[in-house]
Amino acid sequence: MIDSWTIAVGALVVLILLCIIRLVLGPTAADRTVAVDTVNTLTIAAMVILGLIYQEVIFIDVALVYALLSFVSTLYIAKYLGGEL
Repeated sequence: MIDSWTIAVGALVVLILLCIIRLVLGPTAADRTVAVDTVNTLTIAAMVILGLIYQEVIFIDVALVYALLSFVSTLYIAKYLGGEL
């Protein structure tokens, strides 16, 4: 039986695919950076929901570490694009 959590993960997957399209078609580097950051955020949300579905804490732990690495990489890319590196 399909429950609301499964539908939420499916919607996140569709949104990730749309962001990947923006990543490929983005005319500027800033557009691509925002697309990558959005994909990372949606992936973290999907991991948290999967942790709720399967009742496994490891999904939440991995999502936290992934969020920290994603944040640092986004800051580095933004600083590089800003020309202050």
